Amino acid sequence: MLGNTVIARKQRGAAMVETVVVAPLLLFLVLLTAEVTNAFVDHNTLSKATRNGARYLASNAALGTTGIVVLRPEVIAAARNLVVFGNVAGSGNAVLDGLTTANVQVTDLGGNNVQLTTNYAYSGLLGGSLPSFGYGSDTGLVMNLQATVSMRAL
Repeated sequence: MLGNTVIARKQRGAAMVETVVVAPLLLFLVLLTAEVTNAFVDHNTLSKATRNGARYLASNAALGTTGIVVLRPEVIAAARNLVVFGNVAGSGNAVLDGLTTANVQVTDLGGNNVQLTTNYAYSGLLGGSLPSFGYGSDTGLVMNLQATVSMRAL
């Protein structure tokens, strides 16, 4: 019985020390999980918007029944608006913060194929950089997300 009392006294502050050691690691893992999940959701949104824009471009790029692909400026503008705003008119808010029509590139690949590429600078939940608090330079957190879709013009 006396031995258990001595062991209990020696273990009194162990739980607090373990918490102090493990808590930052657990907090880091929670933030990392949230950041990766958010990046995945944003990339999924970007891919879906790019796919919709490419589908619109492919269905409107062929000139009549000639089968010749002509990328007219109004079709390109409408496809870019569809990617960025979710509608061809270009009204409303962007599907992702900071996404603009300048981030969307349209390419005629030849052979009746068109391609839409969208680049997006993902800055994440924590912002564009992680401060070093005086221990070296700040760590950049901006990551380039890219979605590319190629389709045959109809």
